[in-house]
Amino acid sequence: MKPNLPVLRHISLSADNTFGIAAVADAFMEISDAAQLAALADDPQWSAMPRLILGGGSNLVLSDQIPRLVLKMTGKGIAISGEDADYVYVTAQAGERWHDLVRWTLAQGLGGLENLSLIPGTAGAAPVQNIGAYGLELKDVFSHLEAWDFASRAVRRFTLEECCFAYRDSIFKQAWKDRAAILSITLRLPRRWTPKLAYADLQKYFAGRDLATLSATEISDGVVQIRQQKLPDPAVVGNAGSFFKNPVVSAAQHAELQQAFPALVSYPAGEQFKLAAGWLIDQCGWKGQALGAAGVYHKQALVLVNLGGATGADIRALAQKIQQDVQQRFGVLLEPEPVFV
Repeated sequence: MKPNLPVLRHISLSADNTFGIAAVADAFMEISDAAQLAALADDPQWSAMPRLILGGGSNLVLSDQIPRLVLKMTGKGIAISGEDADYVYVTAQAGERWHDLVRWTLAQGLGGLENLSLIPGTAGAAPVQNIGAYGLELKDVFSHLEAWDFASRAVRRFTLEECCFAYRDSIFKQAWKDRAAILSITLRLPRRWTPKLAYADLQKYFAGRDLATLSATEISDGVVQIRQQKLPDPAVVGNAGSFFKNPVVSAAQHAELQQAFPALVSYPAGEQFKLAAGWLIDQCGWKGQALGAAGVYHKQALVLVNLGGATGADIRALAQKIQQDVQQRFGVLLEPEPVFV
């Protein structure tokens, strides 16, 4: 027997995106397992409709109307799924909140995810943009994932290499965008854990402490404190976290910028340099400013916020104005992290 297809029509997504944009989906369905996706594939009405795969909605800027079938991944469950001499493998279903997964691993005595604490969103959405913070990226602890392939109408396994992870990017934002619905992810956490504390904010926060004695849970608690001090709570002020990627420039361009702007904030990235996007925006005078109902957070210029009633068009207009100002002053084009739908 085929499972029910409880597709809802004309559903508000205001509670399903962290910007709090009052978007309306033409069709909406919660997905907890692959059987439901298989049933959708067999249904001529829904299989023909354009799709939007939705996790926690923390990396989206939605339009007022979404003429798609929105599939919200809600599968739950976290378990240790394997072990070897070097790693413990943890599998989480796509609908698990990412921070809940981090805290679950810490409760099991497993370190490795603490630097990624309090990142909004779900486990299933984490690979899409290769989430990262405080010197760690998802790819550093990733083993594999399982996803439903709408083209072959089957579950497919993706290895680390097949995900093509890059800075805030993956195959799921590129060639496999809207083709795959991630069902679960499996992470590999080291048996011999060592803390990653090279990031400047962590060094500052734990100054005076014996870093060798810090536990993974203590580091997680510190990351939570740092994030809460710098970033607004989406439940209070609508936002999608860091809105722009930190741009990467050549050594030659970096040298020119450093000569023109001696206070330039940047970091080596191999043979290139990564610029602090927040600093660039701040230098253009945008911190704490607004354009209509969309604004720039007063504590962190990298965060755009919904000041009340902002639409996706409002957020886009503000982002474009910031891009224009930064490019005009520094010759650098900022690239948004969120996906515009």
